Amino acid sequence: MPAPYSTDLRQRVINAYEANEGSQRQLAKRFKVSLSFVQRLIRLYENTGQVSPKHHGGGAIAKIQVEDLPLVQQLVSEQPDALLVELCERLALRRGLQVSVPTMHRTVQKLGLTTKKNSR
Repeated sequence: MPAPYSTDLRQRVINAYEANEGSQRQLAKRFKVSLSFVQRLIRLYENTGQVSPKHHGGGAIAKIQVEDLPLVQQLVSEQPDALLVELCERLALRRGLQVSVPTMHRTVQKLGLTTKKNSR
């Protein structure tokens, strides 16, 4: 998602709108922004009196928390050739935490570990 327009630009658009310096379409062209941005900004300003951008939501909360990482590391060290599915099952047995294979893969990568078959 791109960064929001600066508060300075937003305020300049509102100031121009309040000074009747042109239509919404002309303001959009003048400030090189989209018409829909100008319309939403004016609506936001009229409803709340503010021009600051809305906060972006954070990402999803990781299912495997920091306190679970040592357990994952222990599971991998106990059986280095375990499949990711097996690691997920063991984590569910020990901690009661159901995670998907991609989640386990990201966690193992984050720890800098590998799950490889023993070479003979």
